[in-house]
Amino acid sequence: TKGSPGKEIIRAIRKICRGGTYVSESLAKQLALDRASGVVHPPHVGLSDREFQVLTLIASGKTATEVAEQLSLSVKTVSTYRIRILQKMGMSTNAELTRYAISNKLV
Repeated sequence: TKGSPGKEIIRAIRKICRGGTYVSESLAKQLALDRASGVVHPPHVGLSDREFQVLTLIASGKTATEVAEQLSLSVKTVSTYRIRILQKMGMSTNAELTRYAISNKLV
């Protein structure tokens, strides 16, 4: 995260470059506490702020081009965000994202 010490960030980058996955100690502790307490978070909670913006715009019926223009991004970047959002939320279509966003009052 932005508040992580420099050494931790370097360690994370190295691990990811070797094809691994990195989870900070603080996040690992929080995940363990949540799991132990039975806390269940809705899928959209795991999205970054930008991913959440893209999700809400897609769910509002915007095309990738419209989302790109509104957020000053390239269409390819919006497409990449969309793929990440679908993966993180375990969905495969914009229709599923839209249904989820509406039922959870995100749009």
